[in-house]
Amino acid sequence: MHVSFRNRLTFFFIVLVILPVLTVAAVGILLVRDSENTRNTTSLNRAQLAAQGLYADARDRAMIIAGTVQKDDRLAEAVRDGDRAAQQQRLEALTVRTGAVRVRLTLDGQPPVEAGDEAAIAPTNGRVVDAEGRPAGQLDLSVTDPNKFAALLRRVTGFDVVLSQDGKTVAGSVEGAPADLPYSGDVQIDGQKFEATGFETPDFEGDGKLGVHVLVPEDQLQDSSVSRNTLGIFLILVAFLVCALAFALTAARSLGRQTAQLVEAAKQVGAGDFSVKVPTEGHDEFAQLGMEFNSMAAQLQTREEELRTASMRLQESVQRVGESVGSGMDRATQLNVVVQTAVDTASARGGRVVLNHGMNGTLEEAATAGDVAGAMAAIGAAEEAVLRSGKPAETTVGDLRALGRPLTQPEGGLLGVLTIARDGDPFSASERETFSYLANQAALSVENVGLHETIQQQAVTDELTGLYNHRRFQEFLTDEVERFRRFGGSLGLMMLDIDDFKRVNDTYGHLQGDEVLREVARVLKETSREVDEPARYGGEEMAVALPQTGLQGAFEFAERVRARIQQLRVPLLEGDGTVRVTASFGVAALPDSAPTEKDALVAAADAALYRAKRSGKNRTMKSG
Repeated sequence: MHVSFRNRLTFFFIVLVILPVLTVAAVGILLVRDSENTRNTTSLNRAQLAAQGLYADARDRAMIIAGTVQKDDRLAEAVRDGDRAAQQQRLEALTVRTGAVRVRLTLDGQPPVEAGDEAAIAPTNGRVVDAEGRPAGQLDLSVTDPNKFAALLRRVTGFDVVLSQDGKTVAGSVEGAPADLPYSGDVQIDGQKFEATGFETPDFEGDGKLGVHVLVPEDQLQDSSVSRNTLGIFLILVAFLVCALAFALTAARSLGRQTAQLVEAAKQVGAGDFSVKVPTEGHDEFAQLGMEFNSMAAQLQTREEELRTASMRLQESVQRVGESVGSGMDRATQLNVVVQTAVDTASARGGRVVLNHGMNGTLEEAATAGDVAGAMAAIGAAEEAVLRSGKPAETTVGDLRALGRPLTQPEGGLLGVLTIARDGDPFSASERETFSYLANQAALSVENVGLHETIQQQAVTDELTGLYNHRRFQEFLTDEVERFRRFGGSLGLMMLDIDDFKRVNDTYGHLQGDEVLREVARVLKETSREVDEPARYGGEEMAVALPQTGLQGAFEFAERVRARIQQLRVPLLEGDGTVRVTASFGVAALPDSAPTEKDALVAAADAALYRAKRSGKNRTMKSG
């Protein structure tokens, strides 16, 4: 079958130009959509982690308050005497004093005694002993209810929340939500589409299930920029194909008849040899065709090199995207990916990100790529222009051109500046648009990491005192005991209990008591070293873990703290005057006070604390 020269040239044009462009466009669309799917997954995972973290925090706070209730002497006496009326009265008083939502006391062989709101979640439980120290039953306690928890979770995540229990919706921000919502997948409520995430946990009674559902609106998961980018790629592709097709038709009609030389040259081009030249003697149409053919071969050679370079950059970009996804919430890796991508896409000499640190607006280099030192003059000029105007800026220093853009928070605050610099031509409109997109991604990365760090800090910090909470302290103490076992040395532990703290609450109110707790916590933080771990142990009890500190060193540290607390004069919140505060201390240390176990060390310090209490208060006692 004879194939005309025109048809062969059309085939070569499709294979060498159109197909590679289609491939690059398809890969670009896939990358854009994959990036959005990754962001959607991150949003859902962050909402899931926030829900679980808030629920665990509610249980931790309930555990601390339950410890206070279990130690209450008047409740223990009522349990010992079997006086249910006194038990009921004391539980109601303790519920008000501690801020618990619901408390239930179940004595062996007796109906439970309860106080507070039945609609309570995130319970904790523990054993109760009577005034003689004998086990008597179980105490269940909760510090939150479905409405409070749903409101807090919605405020933290920014998404709608629904809580269900025993086949009913008990709280939430979506009207008409069914109680059988899934814990993952698509949900439609009253015509609105959501993506659901959540978890299931036992309710307060222990015989049912509480479902926690976070509903993310579908329109918040879909980034319109993806559609715009996809449409832009598609329009560019269509425009290119239209232009290419028009050029092919024009060239085909002007070729004339086939010639042996042109066929041979076309075969060599088809084999990948773009260096072939067609004779162009004369000034007729054939000569013009020869010149066009030679020009096309040169262009194809250039395009092949450009595609090869683009392919290499695409592979590097895919690798960086993979590293970025694998890094999770690693700010440095995320920013390095953004800067390197900005440098590559603009063929820049170098680039960097500087971030704002502190209230004085000090800028600190966070990530770099390429030859930053050689382009610093232009980069510095662009950064200065951005900081001065708060808007994108383009500067020229000698042969260097720099492009800078501010990294801004959603509410308008300045996070930092992203800048790149290169030699030669000015930046095109498409390069500025891509650079702007990358800067937005960098700002989003910094914001997300900051939110993640804030949530992590809240999960281990006592809200009232600013000290580490009981759970964080137990983890730290476990690690230090294990380090002591492996490497030796010493480990001190100091525990304190504010003297007559109940009298402060009863006389001046709980707000005044909270102020006393904050002042004592401030003394602990100011007196402790960086390696020490001050924490609120529970109620009015606080503790400090003292690495590489023996028993005598722990005693001297406690005496310094005791003296400073004794000097405290806490102003009254209502009226004139101050509240004087003292505290009793117990100290222990490894290997001096107890076997090499965390619980034994805590028990030794606790026993010394109660000896200090019984000996007259406002003093420090060593273990042993």
